[in-house]
Amino acid sequence: MGDLLWLVRNTLKITFKQKKNIFMYVCMPIFGILISLMAYSGNQKMVLHVGAVNQDGSMIAANAISFLKGLDHVKVSVIDAADVQGKLISGSLDSVITLDSGYGESVLNGHPSHIRLTSIKGAEINSFIKSYLYQYNDNMAAIGRASGGDQQTFQVINNQYQSSDFKLTTKSLNDTSKNIGMTRQAIGFLIMTMLMGAGNMSEIILSEKQSRTYFRLLSTPVNARQYIASNIIVNMIVMSLQVLLTLILMTAVFHIDILIPFWEAAAVLLLFALISVGISLIVTSFSNSRNAAGALQNLIVIPTVMLSGCFWPVEVMPDSIQKIAVFLPQRWVLDTLSKLQEGSTLLHLYLNLLILISFASVFFLLAIYKLSKNNDTRNFV
Repeated sequence: MGDLLWLVRNTLKITFKQKKNIFMYVCMPIFGILISLMAYSGNQKMVLHVGAVNQDGSMIAANAISFLKGLDHVKVSVIDAADVQGKLISGSLDSVITLDSGYGESVLNGHPSHIRLTSIKGAEINSFIKSYLYQYNDNMAAIGRASGGDQQTFQVINNQYQSSDFKLTTKSLNDTSKNIGMTRQAIGFLIMTMLMGAGNMSEIILSEKQSRTYFRLLSTPVNARQYIASNIIVNMIVMSLQVLLTLILMTAVFHIDILIPFWEAAAVLLLFALISVGISLIVTSFSNSRNAAGALQNLIVIPTVMLSGCFWPVEVMPDSIQKIAVFLPQRWVLDTLSKLQEGSTLLHLYLNLLILISFASVFFLLAIYKLSKNNDTRNFV
């Protein structure tokens, strides 16, 4: 045990002797949080600027424009027909509604027409306005049919409709999509940092083999198992601190609601820490120099974090890429955290946890087998 503790202390000393390692293990997770905050810090509420051209001049047309002015997130301004094209091209208006002459009469007859909707920003803008305006027109048309086309009767029924005593109470729900997006991006950056950090620390094994320090250590009471175990322990210590630091900063400092209990997020990420160690040991076992290990690590880490959805939602990628992501442990970590945010519990996600444990087990077994066959000093001449 004393030899193992000495190896752990020595590895920690070697690791943090270089300032670039301090930046990687401490600053990069913070950098990932700041990037996610900047990406999602903008105001997500969109205000549509709509122009209204009233060429009908009737009270019914004026009421329709007043209805549009009362909509949330819509700013309506009355303009002249000659200004429509210029305001749309300049971008000062998103859409223009034109009520042509005959609009009021068509509503009275129960068949609304003489309406034009103009926009250069696509169907998404038009659909939003249509969903409200067409419903309003249908209600007015029903009143028009009930009034038999009589203007005075229409006005009486409409006044009664507008002053009816029923009330609609609305409540705003908190939009959690912003927090989910920030959490996913910050955790995705942390996952990449953990993989790179684990690989960097495991490269110490290759460095000490090249300098013959490893073989001199094995000539002492220290054996190979203790040496590898010390590297694994140091990896887990550093990554545990990374996980705790990232989650504490997200929740306590930057006040990001991760929508799941702290300990559940930490447990899932610590399980991925084991996977990261296993991957780094595999890279080390298949490399005969530190440069080769660094190149192989980059070849593994960068593509897999991109394909698994660490930087953007995996749903935006083609189906063929999504199928590849299923075979990546990073994807299962993010999927587990997403389902926890949706209300699932760890007990219900036992399959996800078993898959992550299986990844860790396979990687460790493969690394142990390869390392046990790779003690020939001639590989490092």
